[in-house]
Amino acid sequence: MSSTTLHSKLSLLLLFLTTFSFLHQNVISSTSATTTKTASFQTLNTKPDIFNPKLPPRSLSSSKKFEGSSDLVNLRYHMGPVLSSSPINIYLIWYGKWALPQKRLIKDFLLSISPTSASASASAAASPSVSEWWRTVSLYTDQTGANVSRSVVVAREYADLKYSHGSHLTRLSVQQVIANAVKSGPFPVDHKHGIYLILTSQDVTVQDFCRAVCGFHYFTFPSLVGYTLPYAWVGNSGKQCPEVCAYPFAVPGYMAGGGPGALSPPNRDVGVDGMISVIAHELAELASNPLVNAWYAGEDPTAPTEIGDLCEGLYGTGGGGGYIGQVMRDREGRTYNVHGRNGRRFLVQWIWSPVLKACAGPNALD
Repeated sequence: MSSTTLHSKLSLLLLFLTTFSFLHQNVISSTSATTTKTASFQTLNTKPDIFNPKLPPRSLSSSKKFEGSSDLVNLRYHMGPVLSSSPINIYLIWYGKWALPQKRLIKDFLLSISPTSASASASAAASPSVSEWWRTVSLYTDQTGANVSRSVVVAREYADLKYSHGSHLTRLSVQQVIANAVKSGPFPVDHKHGIYLILTSQDVTVQDFCRAVCGFHYFTFPSLVGYTLPYAWVGNSGKQCPEVCAYPFAVPGYMAGGGPGALSPPNRDVGVDGMISVIAHELAELASNPLVNAWYAGEDPTAPTEIGDLCEGLYGTGGGGGYIGQVMRDREGRTYNVHGRNGRRFLVQWIWSPVLKACAGPNALD
């Protein structure tokens, strides 16, 4: 793209944002004249417990929050496998030091993905639920017509408390951590059902973390691990870059004054609550594109736009153009859009639906 073309596009974008802001403020001003109580944030309320906070456009940031972020292009199937074998076994590696409440919170999310049977009503999640969110992922099929499995379990866990590869990991050493877990015995080699999820604690730095990515997924190299296994890594950004990887529970400084500020996390842990949305993003893409030859947009499999990338920053109806969309909040002001097991609530981004040809989530109001 030439600098002239880029300048023209930026000028048009700024003109649009200025016009939109002017019109939006005029509507608010005219409405406030007949309202006796002024809201503390900009809103498009339809119900008392649903609100649509206006945040500055994410395009103003030069950061790519997730692996493979790029311009919107047509999503296509490239004939590779999806995770259709049931159940999907998650082999979970806790790298570094994790507090027990943090582990429980993340596991509650992972265990909320599978639909809960009617007989287990005591632990059934209210609607909209994490399981309903995953239903969109399950719409993706392979060339035989087999859908991504709706059954997801945490098969085994392994705690790497001694930081076996140090407090800084590269993309290759992430795979070596997985190799250790497989070769030393805690984990089996599960080609058909398994995915390997490595989560790094807030004191661990990772190559490109905070600068370009908050998480990524790929497959292990036989030369390093001995096998080709789908895996994902996600880091806890709580102390390193919450304004980048725990958005919208933390916002960058340049956004100050441009919206209602950071939203309140549903479980009072900015780092882990933000991390859960990234985990959801990566698991959705891993299930639909485990070997990077199934569902993605673009012609370059080394930089694919996947089903999570297409909906980055959208959490509810009306999202886009600077809005995260209409979400819910509890009596204490904590923000969420889905329910999980044990009464948990989470805020997870929407994903691309192959049926609707649009971003979708179970909390949709339209």
